[in-house]
Amino acid sequence: MSNNFDYVIAGAGSAGCVLANRLTANPKVSVLLLEAGGKDNYPWIHIPVGYFKTMHNPKTDWCFKTEPDESINGRSINYPRGKTLGGSSSINGLLYIRGQSQDYDIWRQQGNTGWGWDDVLPYFIKSENQERGKNEFHGVGGPLSVSDIRIKLDILDEFQNAAEEMGIPKIKDFNTGDNFGCDYFQVTEKNGLRCSTAVGYLNPAKKRLNLKVEVKAHVKQINFEGKKAVGISYWKNDELITVKANKEVILSAGSIGSPHILQTSGVGDENKLRELGISVTHHNSSVGKNLQDHLMLRPVYKVKNIKTLNKTINSFFGKMMIGMEFVFLRKGVMTMGASQLCGFAKSDESRETPNLQFHVQPISTDRLGGSNLHNFNAFTPTVANIRPTSRGEISITSKDSRVYPKIKMNYLSTEDDRQVSAAGIRLVRKIIFESETFKKYQPEEFRPGINNQSDEEIIQAASEHVQTIFHPVGTCKMGNDTTSVVSDKLKVHDIENLRVVDASIMPNITSGNTNAPTIMIAEKAADMIIADQ
Repeated sequence: MSNNFDYVIAGAGSAGCVLANRLTANPKVSVLLLEAGGKDNYPWIHIPVGYFKTMHNPKTDWCFKTEPDESINGRSINYPRGKTLGGSSSINGLLYIRGQSQDYDIWRQQGNTGWGWDDVLPYFIKSENQERGKNEFHGVGGPLSVSDIRIKLDILDEFQNAAEEMGIPKIKDFNTGDNFGCDYFQVTEKNGLRCSTAVGYLNPAKKRLNLKVEVKAHVKQINFEGKKAVGISYWKNDELITVKANKEVILSAGSIGSPHILQTSGVGDENKLRELGISVTHHNSSVGKNLQDHLMLRPVYKVKNIKTLNKTINSFFGKMMIGMEFVFLRKGVMTMGASQLCGFAKSDESRETPNLQFHVQPISTDRLGGSNLHNFNAFTPTVANIRPTSRGEISITSKDSRVYPKIKMNYLSTEDDRQVSAAGIRLVRKIIFESETFKKYQPEEFRPGINNQSDEEIIQAASEHVQTIFHPVGTCKMGNDTTSVVSDKLKVHDIENLRVVDASIMPNITSGNTNAPTIMIAEKAADMIIADQ
């Protein structure tokens, strides 16, 4: 292969690695996969709890920051995105959640043919190597290993018992289309090690002669002839390299990277592009808009007469035992995802489906990703509004794609989001303070503070510690109206030979963690692309 390829894929993340694998299964098709980060050979990538070492680490993370949001006390927050082979699937919390069937049926109702639950379920199944075995909802033999967690703790069992008292049932599978209930997460692991898309999809394809993978390759722009995408220019070691795409250019750079590349390539709001000295290829003011994410409120509860992991992890002996358990048994703390226990519930009974998600962690800390856990027994039942109405934007500030764009989230900027988030804290309080289960543990609300009672008091206090769950989506919206960027075939409107395949195409965010849906999107897109060959 010279500098001519059938497909050039920008971004070797959760979606890009899937595409590289599926497209090169045909030996007659040549693919170039570009990744701005490096190889995934940093050991902490593969140890599940290593996300504490990979997030906020420039070796593996873009280390973005959001613009200050007035609606969360003017805070700017760290915004991790994977910058390595596997992308965010190499640094995320490993949690496998598909969302509710209604999420996808709404996509279809919005005019996106072929994106209903019955349409996408086969692609979830195709991707999966399910530890529990095959059934009507799950597959075996796929590239993505999905496993039960390898740690259980009394504090987590007790939260599940207390939630059941409050009408949130114990369930066995969150991924059948109805996720109401409480249970342990499943994680993207194999034998206690992370199964990123680089591990599951890319590694088996690397030996193929029709696939070329370039790391440390930062995309400068898509190249066009008129309104036809014909290739990409990228920097590698300060050298500018131009490659041609005979069939398609595919953006899989994520909900920040894909709209960023489109805008620096002249596809976006023409007024903004001209202000920055960018030649306009196509005017579409929706590029970068419709940004959605899940914001988690992080209450902390002290408990007595039951252990959490705070003191274990804070002690030298505890750390030594944790390490030995991992090395010899591939179990325990080092196999943990970002959370262990999950719950889905309604903020009020008027909601048709659950709109709250719990991520219950048997630890507590002041800073997410920080190594300093509190020196007392406490746990963190985070709660998130999984159907937010607030919308943000990705907007470029320079024609140079190496300059980070502005990430304006507008978290909690709607009244509904503020009300639902406050209701989430109230539901957590109800589970902990009104259940018989927790009475013997004498719970005490360390944060946000039980004295905060009104919606605004709760939101104001909780905003000091709110964090993203790292689920940005929607910035290259799929649809057929003036607010969309791509069609239901994921082709960029009014541009030839250009698709976007990643979480940015979601018209509405899914009700839960977004990595599994992103992999599904890439599986479905691969079939669409192959059908067009």
